[in-house]
Amino acid sequence: MAKFLISASYTSDGTRGLLQEGGSGRKNAVQKALQSLGGSLDAMYFAYGENDVVLIADVPDAVSGLALSLAANASGTVNVRTTPLITVEEMDTACKKLVMYRPAGAAAV
Repeated sequence: MAKFLISASYTSDGTRGLLQEGGSGRKNAVQKALQSLGGSLDAMYFAYGENDVVLIADVPDAVSGLALSLAANASGTVNVRTTPLITVEEMDTACKKLVMYRPAGAAAV
């Protein structure tokens, strides 16, 4: 499973919907959306400031995470930002990979 940090801010229409169905209603809707993709909700918090809601979700793959983001953004009620989360073990593996990279402007070897 891929893990994502999903942050979102409601549009005025989305805020009206939130006021109508409450936080529990939105949580249920998010859980159903994730389940339809084969995923699950780890955590959901409401906030104020730049983000109105923050989620940590598991989805089967990056394409499923993208599909969720596209569906939510297309609704016009929320602006979603999706960030893939990397485990410590994945970072360790990445750190050990040999990459043949030449910085711009550096002489070729």
